Amino acid sequence: MCFHGFSIINLSVFLCHVLWSLLYCLFILAVAVQAGYGLYFFSRVFQLPGENIPAANHLPISVVICAKNEGENLRKNLPTILSQQYFNEHGKPNYEVIVVNDASTDDTAEVLKELEMQYDNLWDVVIPPDAVRDLKGKKFALGKGVAHAANDWLVLTDADCIPASDKWLAQMVAPLAQGKEIVAGYGGYNKMPGLLNAFIRWETLHTFLQYSTYTLAGQPYMAVGRNMACTKAVMKKASEAEVWNALPSGDDDLLVSIAGTAENMAVVADASAFTWSDVKRTFSEWVKQKQRHLSAGKYYKQSTKWLLAFYAAAHALMWLSFLPLLLSGHWQMALIVMMARCLVYWGLWAVTAVKLKEASLIYLFPLFDIGWLVYNFAFFPYITWKNKQQWR
Repeated sequence: MCFHGFSIINLSVFLCHVLWSLLYCLFILAVAVQAGYGLYFFSRVFQLPGENIPAANHLPISVVICAKNEGENLRKNLPTILSQQYFNEHGKPNYEVIVVNDASTDDTAEVLKELEMQYDNLWDVVIPPDAVRDLKGKKFALGKGVAHAANDWLVLTDADCIPASDKWLAQMVAPLAQGKEIVAGYGGYNKMPGLLNAFIRWETLHTFLQYSTYTLAGQPYMAVGRNMACTKAVMKKASEAEVWNALPSGDDDLLVSIAGTAENMAVVADASAFTWSDVKRTFSEWVKQKQRHLSAGKYYKQSTKWLLAFYAAAHALMWLSFLPLLLSGHWQMALIVMMARCLVYWGLWAVTAVKLKEASLIYLFPLFDIGWLVYNFAFFPYITWKNKQQWR
Protein backbone atom coordinates (compact mmCIF):
# COMPACT_ATOMS: atom_id res chain seq x y z
CA MET A 1 0.00 0.00 0.00
CA CYS A 2 2.76 2.40 0.91
CA PHE A 3 4.63 1.52 -2.24
CA HIS A 4 1.50 2.05 -4.30
CA GLY A 5 0.87 5.42 -2.63
CA PHE A 6 4.48 6.42 -3.11
CA SER A 7 4.24 5.60 -6.82
CA ILE A 8 1.11 7.72 -7.19
CA ILE A 9 2.83 10.62 -5.48
CA ASN A 10 5.90 10.24 -7.70
CA LEU A 11 3.70 10.06 -10.79
CA SER A 12 1.87 13.22 -9.74
CA VAL A 13 5.15 15.03 -9.16
CA PHE A 14 6.45 13.83 -12.52
CA LEU A 15 3.30 14.99 -14.35
CA CYS A 16 3.46 18.36 -12.63
CA HIS A 17 7.08 18.72 -13.68
CA VAL A 18 6.19 17.82 -17.26
CA LEU A 19 3.32 20.31 -17.34
CA TRP A 20 5.44 23.10 -15.93
CA SER A 21 8.22 22.27 -18.40
CA LEU A 22 5.72 22.26 -21.28
CA LEU A 23 4.35 25.62 -20.18
CA TYR A 24 7.88 26.98 -19.97
CA CYS A 25 8.64 25.75 -23.50
CA LEU A 26 5.48 27.40 -24.80
CA PHE A 27 6.52 30.62 -23.08
CA ILE A 28 9.98 30.50 -24.67
CA LEU A 29 8.41 29.80 -28.07
CA ALA A 30 6.05 32.77 -27.71
CA VAL A 31 8.89 35.08 -26.70
CA ALA A 32 10.99 33.82 -29.63
CA VAL A 33 8.17 34.66 -32.06
CA GLN A 34 7.79 38.07 -30.45
CA ALA A 35 11.53 38.68 -30.65
CA GLY A 36 11.70 37.70 -34.30
CA TYR A 37 8.67 39.83 -35.13
CA GLY A 38 9.99 42.83 -33.24
CA LEU A 39 13.46 42.66 -34.75
CA TYR A 40 12.22 42.11 -38.31
CA PHE A 41 9.33 44.59 -38.34
CA PHE A 42 9.31 46.96 -35.39
CA SER A 43 13.04 47.73 -35.47
CA ARG A 44 12.36 49.49 -38.79
CA VAL A 45 10.94 52.37 -36.75
CA PHE A 46 14.49 53.72 -36.88
CA GLN A 47 14.14 53.89 -40.68
CA LEU A 48 11.04 56.06 -40.64
CA PRO A 49 11.81 59.15 -42.70
CA GLY A 50 11.99 62.51 -41.04
CA GLU A 51 10.86 65.65 -42.77
CA ASN A 52 10.03 65.19 -46.43
CA ILE A 53 11.52 67.94 -48.57
CA PRO A 54 8.65 69.25 -50.69
CA ALA A 55 9.37 69.09 -54.40
CA ALA A 56 9.37 72.33 -56.36
CA ASN A 57 6.99 70.99 -59.00
CA HIS A 58 4.06 70.10 -56.76
CA LEU A 59 0.87 69.36 -58.63
CA PRO A 60 -2.54 70.66 -57.51
CA ILE A 61 -4.34 68.67 -54.81
CA SER A 62 -7.94 67.78 -54.06
CA VAL A 63 -8.63 67.30 -50.34
CA VAL A 64 -11.73 65.14 -49.84
CA ILE A 65 -13.67 65.11 -46.56
CA CYS A 66 -16.83 63.07 -45.98
CA ALA A 67 -19.08 64.68 -43.40
CA LYS A 68 -22.31 63.53 -41.78
CA ASN A 69 -23.62 65.85 -39.07
CA GLU A 70 -20.20 67.41 -38.58
CA GLY A 71 -21.15 71.11 -38.45
CA GLU A 72 -19.28 71.82 -35.22
CA ASN A 73 -16.11 70.04 -36.33
CA LEU A 74 -16.14 71.68 -39.75
CA ARG A 75 -16.46 75.14 -38.21
CA LYS A 76 -13.51 74.40 -35.94
CA ASN A 77 -11.16 72.50 -38.26
CA LEU A 78 -11.78 73.57 -41.87
CA PRO A 79 -10.08 76.99 -41.57
CA THR A 80 -6.77 75.28 -40.74
CA ILE A 81 -7.15 72.91 -43.71
CA LEU A 82 -8.01 75.87 -45.94
CA SER A 83 -4.95 77.85 -44.78
CA GLN A 84 -2.16 75.50 -45.85
CA GLN A 85 1.15 76.76 -47.25
CA TYR A 86 0.65 75.19 -50.65
CA PHE A 87 0.60 77.73 -53.46
CA ASN A 88 0.98 77.88 -57.24
CA GLU A 89 3.38 80.15 -59.09
CA HIS A 90 0.89 83.02 -58.74
CA GLY A 91 0.71 82.76 -54.96
CA LYS A 92 -2.78 81.28 -55.00
CA PRO A 93 -3.77 78.12 -53.08
CA ASN A 94 -2.84 75.19 -55.29
CA TYR A 95 -5.46 72.90 -53.83
CA GLU A 96 -9.20 72.55 -53.44
CA VAL A 97 -11.13 71.20 -50.47
CA ILE A 98 -14.24 69.16 -51.25
CA VAL A 99 -16.59 68.44 -48.35
CA VAL A 100 -19.27 65.85 -49.06
CA ASN A 101 -22.34 66.66 -46.97
CA ASP A 102 -23.85 63.20 -46.60
CA ALA A 103 -27.50 63.86 -45.75
CA SER A 104 -26.63 65.84 -42.62
CA THR A 105 -29.47 67.00 -40.39
CA ASP A 106 -27.46 69.47 -38.29
CA ASP A 107 -26.03 72.84 -39.39
CA THR A 108 -23.39 71.35 -41.71
CA ALA A 109 -24.90 73.04 -44.78
CA GLU A 110 -24.96 76.47 -43.11
CA VAL A 111 -21.38 76.14 -41.88
CA LEU A 112 -20.17 75.24 -45.36
CA LYS A 113 -22.01 78.17 -46.94
CA GLU A 114 -20.41 80.56 -44.46
CA LEU A 115 -16.92 79.20 -45.14
CA GLU A 116 -17.41 79.20 -48.91
CA MET A 117 -17.91 82.95 -48.69
CA GLN A 118 -14.44 83.24 -47.17
CA TYR A 119 -12.47 80.66 -49.16
CA ASP A 120 -12.49 80.38 -52.95
CA ASN A 121 -11.04 76.85 -52.90
CA LEU A 122 -13.81 75.25 -50.80
CA TRP A 123 -16.56 73.25 -52.49
CA ASP A 124 -19.42 71.24 -51.05
CA VAL A 125 -21.17 68.24 -52.54
CA VAL A 126 -24.61 67.51 -51.12
CA ILE A 127 -26.08 64.01 -50.91
CA PRO A 128 -29.82 64.20 -50.19
CA PRO A 129 -31.41 61.80 -47.67
CA ASP A 130 -33.36 60.01 -50.41
CA ALA A 131 -30.37 59.44 -52.69
CA VAL A 132 -30.21 56.02 -54.31
CA ARG A 133 -26.97 54.46 -53.05
CA ASP A 134 -24.96 51.94 -55.02
CA LEU A 135 -22.24 51.76 -52.35
CA LYS A 136 -22.45 51.22 -48.59
CA GLY A 137 -21.96 53.98 -46.03
CA LYS A 138 -18.94 56.21 -46.39
CA LYS A 139 -17.91 54.57 -49.67
CA PHE A 140 -20.83 56.28 -51.43
CA ALA A 141 -19.90 59.71 -50.06
CA LEU A 142 -16.22 59.19 -50.82
CA GLY A 143 -17.04 58.18 -54.38
CA LYS A 144 -19.04 61.39 -54.86
CA GLY A 145 -16.18 63.47 -53.52
CA VAL A 146 -13.57 61.83 -55.72
CA ALA A 147 -15.84 62.19 -58.77
CA HIS A 148 -15.97 65.95 -58.16
CA ALA A 149 -12.21 66.22 -57.57
CA ALA A 150 -10.47 68.23 -60.28
CA ASN A 151 -6.96 66.95 -59.51
CA ASP A 152 -5.05 63.69 -59.71
CA TRP A 153 -3.51 63.97 -56.24
CA LEU A 154 -5.98 63.23 -53.45
CA VAL A 155 -5.54 63.84 -49.73
CA LEU A 156 -8.11 62.23 -47.44
CA THR A 157 -8.98 63.26 -43.90
CA ASP A 158 -12.02 63.46 -41.62
CA ALA A 159 -14.11 66.38 -40.47
CA ASP A 160 -13.00 65.92 -36.86
CA CYS A 161 -9.31 66.13 -37.75
CA ILE A 162 -7.10 69.20 -37.65
CA PRO A 163 -3.64 69.36 -39.29
CA ALA A 164 -0.69 69.78 -36.96
CA SER A 165 0.75 72.61 -39.08
CA ASP A 166 0.31 74.63 -42.25
CA LYS A 167 2.89 72.33 -43.91
CA TRP A 168 0.61 69.31 -43.62
CA LEU A 169 -0.41 69.16 -47.29
CA ALA A 170 3.10 69.76 -48.61
CA GLN A 171 4.51 67.00 -46.41
CA MET A 172 1.77 64.48 -47.20
CA VAL A 173 2.13 64.77 -50.99
CA ALA A 174 5.93 64.95 -51.09
CA PRO A 175 6.18 61.16 -51.74
CA LEU A 176 3.62 61.51 -54.56
CA ALA A 177 5.95 64.01 -56.21
CA GLN A 178 8.65 61.32 -55.96
CA GLY A 179 6.54 58.77 -57.83
CA LYS A 180 4.66 57.03 -55.01
CA GLU A 181 0.93 56.39 -55.33
CA ILE A 182 -0.19 55.91 -51.71
CA VAL A 183 1.01 57.80 -48.63
CA ALA A 184 0.19 56.76 -45.07
CA GLY A 185 0.34 59.44 -42.39
CA TYR A 186 -0.30 59.50 -38.66
CA GLY A 187 -3.70 60.45 -37.27
CA GLY A 188 -3.27 60.99 -33.55
CA TYR A 189 -5.73 61.73 -30.75
CA ASN A 190 -5.62 64.69 -28.39
CA LYS A 191 -4.46 64.05 -24.86
CA MET A 192 -7.14 64.24 -22.19
CA PRO A 193 -7.40 63.01 -18.59
CA GLY A 194 -8.27 59.38 -17.96
CA LEU A 195 -6.95 55.89 -18.51
CA LEU A 196 -9.26 55.22 -21.49
CA ASN A 197 -7.84 58.21 -23.33
CA ALA A 198 -4.29 57.03 -22.64
CA PHE A 199 -5.01 53.48 -23.85
CA ILE A 200 -6.68 54.72 -27.05
CA ARG A 201 -3.65 56.89 -27.78
CA TRP A 202 -1.30 53.97 -27.07
CA GLU A 203 -3.33 51.62 -29.29
CA THR A 204 -3.19 54.24 -32.07
CA LEU A 205 0.58 54.50 -31.62
CA HIS A 206 0.92 50.72 -31.66
CA THR A 207 -1.19 50.44 -34.83
CA PHE A 208 0.97 53.07 -36.57
CA LEU A 209 4.10 51.17 -35.56
CA GLN A 210 2.63 48.05 -37.13
CA TYR A 211 1.44 49.43 -40.47
CA SER A 212 4.38 51.80 -40.96
CA THR A 213 7.03 49.12 -40.38
CA TYR A 214 5.12 46.61 -42.51
CA THR A 215 5.19 49.21 -45.29
CA LEU A 216 8.93 49.70 -44.85
CA ALA A 217 9.34 45.92 -45.01
CA GLY A 218 7.57 45.90 -48.39
CA GLN A 219 4.28 44.46 -47.08
CA PRO A 220 1.83 47.38 -46.82
CA TYR A 221 -1.61 46.47 -45.54
CA MET A 222 -3.35 49.56 -44.14
CA ALA A 223 -3.42 53.29 -43.60
CA VAL A 224 -5.80 55.57 -41.70
CA GLY A 225 -8.43 57.62 -43.48
CA ARG A 226 -7.82 60.44 -41.00
CA ASN A 227 -4.56 61.20 -42.79
CA MET A 228 -3.56 59.67 -46.10
CA ALA A 229 -2.88 60.61 -49.71
CA CYS A 230 -3.13 58.76 -53.00
CA THR A 231 -3.51 59.23 -56.71
CA LYS A 232 -6.89 59.21 -58.37
CA ALA A 233 -5.80 56.19 -60.46
CA VAL A 234 -5.17 54.13 -57.33
CA MET A 235 -8.50 55.17 -55.85
CA LYS A 236 -10.23 54.12 -59.07
CA LYS A 237 -8.51 50.73 -59.00
CA ALA A 238 -9.58 50.13 -55.40
CA SER A 239 -13.18 51.24 -55.92
CA GLU A 240 -13.58 48.87 -58.87
CA ALA A 241 -12.54 45.82 -56.82
CA GLU A 242 -15.30 43.44 -55.78
CA VAL A 243 -14.39 43.64 -52.10
CA TRP A 244 -14.70 47.46 -52.02
CA ASN A 245 -18.42 47.35 -51.20
CA ALA A 246 -18.13 44.65 -48.54
CA LEU A 247 -18.18 47.24 -45.73
CA PRO A 248 -19.75 50.68 -45.18
CA SER A 249 -16.32 52.00 -44.11
CA GLY A 250 -12.77 50.60 -44.24
CA ASP A 251 -11.92 52.49 -47.43
CA ASP A 252 -8.45 53.29 -46.09
CA ASP A 253 -7.46 49.69 -45.29
CA LEU A 254 -9.12 48.26 -48.40
CA LEU A 255 -7.41 50.77 -50.68
CA VAL A 256 -3.99 49.71 -49.40
CA SER A 257 -4.87 46.02 -49.37
CA ILE A 258 -6.11 46.18 -52.98
CA ALA A 259 -3.63 48.59 -54.55
CA GLY A 260 -0.66 48.91 -52.18
CA THR A 261 2.71 47.44 -53.16
CA ALA A 262 6.26 47.53 -51.89
CA GLU A 263 7.11 50.01 -54.62
CA ASN A 264 4.17 52.42 -54.67
CA MET A 265 3.55 53.21 -50.99
CA ALA A 266 5.35 55.50 -48.55
CA VAL A 267 5.01 56.58 -44.92
CA VAL A 268 5.23 60.16 -43.66
CA ALA A 269 6.22 60.42 -40.01
CA ASP A 270 7.14 64.09 -39.65
CA ALA A 271 5.26 65.80 -36.82
CA SER A 272 4.22 68.70 -39.05
CA ALA A 273 2.25 66.21 -41.20
CA PHE A 274 0.20 64.68 -38.38
CA THR A 275 -3.50 65.25 -37.90
CA TRP A 276 -5.11 65.38 -34.48
CA SER A 277 -8.66 64.73 -33.37
CA ASP A 278 -10.60 64.33 -30.14
CA VAL A 279 -10.85 60.82 -28.83
CA LYS A 280 -14.13 59.15 -27.90
CA ARG A 281 -15.16 60.19 -24.41
CA THR A 282 -16.95 57.03 -23.28
CA PHE A 283 -16.08 53.36 -23.40
CA SER A 284 -19.20 52.45 -25.39
CA GLU A 285 -18.49 55.07 -28.08
CA TRP A 286 -14.93 53.82 -28.44
CA VAL A 287 -16.06 50.19 -28.68
CA LYS A 288 -18.42 51.06 -31.55
CA GLN A 289 -15.62 52.91 -33.33
CA LYS A 290 -13.18 50.01 -32.95
CA GLN A 291 -15.75 47.48 -34.15
CA ARG A 292 -16.07 49.54 -37.32
CA HIS A 293 -12.31 49.96 -37.79
CA LEU A 294 -11.43 46.33 -37.15
CA SER A 295 -14.04 44.94 -39.53
CA ALA A 296 -11.74 45.59 -42.52
CA GLY A 297 -9.03 43.29 -41.17
CA LYS A 298 -10.65 40.13 -42.48
CA TYR A 299 -10.19 41.45 -46.04
CA TYR A 300 -6.41 41.81 -45.78
CA LYS A 301 -4.15 39.61 -47.88
CA GLN A 302 -3.88 36.10 -46.44
CA SER A 303 -0.16 36.46 -45.68
CA THR A 304 -0.80 39.68 -43.76
CA LYS A 305 -3.61 38.11 -41.75
CA TRP A 306 -1.37 35.22 -40.76
CA LEU A 307 1.47 37.51 -39.70
CA LEU A 308 -0.80 39.71 -37.61
CA ALA A 309 -2.46 36.64 -36.10
CA PHE A 310 0.89 35.07 -35.16
CA TYR A 311 1.94 38.30 -33.49
CA ALA A 312 -1.27 38.59 -31.45
CA ALA A 313 -1.29 34.88 -30.59
CA ALA A 314 2.33 34.95 -29.46
CA HIS A 315 1.61 38.01 -27.33
CA ALA A 316 -1.34 36.28 -25.67
CA LEU A 317 0.51 33.00 -25.13
CA MET A 318 3.49 34.83 -23.69
CA TRP A 319 1.51 36.60 -20.96
CA LEU A 320 -0.85 33.71 -20.24
CA SER A 321 2.10 31.36 -19.71
CA PHE A 322 4.39 33.81 -17.94
CA LEU A 323 2.05 34.69 -15.08
CA PRO A 324 1.55 31.08 -13.83
CA LEU A 325 5.26 30.36 -14.38
CA LEU A 326 6.01 32.83 -11.59
CA LEU A 327 4.64 30.16 -9.24
CA SER A 328 6.83 27.41 -10.65
CA GLY A 329 10.43 26.33 -10.34
CA HIS A 330 11.09 28.07 -13.66
CA TRP A 331 10.18 31.50 -12.30
CA GLN A 332 13.71 32.90 -12.30
CA MET A 333 14.48 32.08 -15.93
CA ALA A 334 10.97 33.09 -17.00
CA LEU A 335 11.44 36.45 -15.30
CA ILE A 336 14.82 37.02 -16.96
CA VAL A 337 13.46 36.14 -20.40
CA MET A 338 10.42 38.37 -19.93
CA MET A 339 12.57 41.27 -18.78
CA ALA A 340 14.70 40.94 -21.92
CA ARG A 341 11.59 40.84 -24.12
CA CYS A 342 10.07 43.88 -22.42
CA LEU A 343 13.33 45.79 -22.67
CA VAL A 344 13.28 45.33 -26.45
CA TYR A 345 9.57 45.99 -26.98
CA TRP A 346 9.15 48.86 -24.57
CA GLY A 347 12.29 50.42 -26.03
CA LEU A 348 10.87 50.24 -29.56
CA TRP A 349 7.53 51.59 -28.34
CA ALA A 350 9.36 54.44 -26.57
CA VAL A 351 11.18 55.42 -29.76
CA THR A 352 7.83 55.42 -31.57
CA ALA A 353 6.19 57.45 -28.81
CA VAL A 354 8.87 60.11 -29.02
CA LYS A 355 8.53 60.31 -32.82
CA LEU A 356 4.75 60.64 -32.51
CA LYS A 357 4.86 63.23 -29.72
CA GLU A 358 3.35 60.77 -27.22
CA ALA A 359 6.23 60.45 -24.75
CA SER A 360 3.84 60.85 -21.81
CA LEU A 361 2.57 57.31 -22.49
CA ILE A 362 5.90 55.61 -21.83
CA TYR A 363 5.35 54.98 -18.10
CA LEU A 364 2.08 53.19 -18.90
CA PHE A 365 3.65 50.63 -21.27
CA PRO A 366 3.61 47.75 -18.73
CA LEU A 367 -0.11 48.20 -18.08
CA PHE A 368 -1.03 48.58 -21.76
CA ASP A 369 1.14 45.62 -22.77
CA ILE A 370 -1.14 43.39 -20.69
CA GLY A 371 -4.19 45.46 -21.63
CA TRP A 372 -3.65 44.67 -25.31
CA LEU A 373 -4.18 40.99 -24.44
CA VAL A 374 -7.66 41.81 -23.11
CA TYR A 375 -8.30 44.10 -26.11
CA ASN A 376 -7.64 41.29 -28.61
CA PHE A 377 -9.91 38.84 -26.83
CA ALA A 378 -12.68 41.42 -26.57
CA PHE A 379 -12.61 42.40 -30.27
CA PHE A 380 -11.76 38.97 -31.67
CA PRO A 381 -15.18 38.48 -33.39
CA TYR A 382 -14.82 41.74 -35.36
CA ILE A 383 -11.22 40.95 -36.26
CA THR A 384 -12.13 37.54 -37.66
CA TRP A 385 -15.67 37.37 -39.01
CA LYS A 386 -18.15 40.05 -37.95
CA ASN A 387 -18.80 43.21 -39.99
CA LYS A 388 -19.83 46.53 -38.53
CA GLN A 389 -22.69 47.58 -40.79
CA GLN A 390 -22.90 51.31 -40.10
CA TRP A 391 -20.65 54.23 -40.96
CA ARG A 392 -22.16 56.76 -38.55
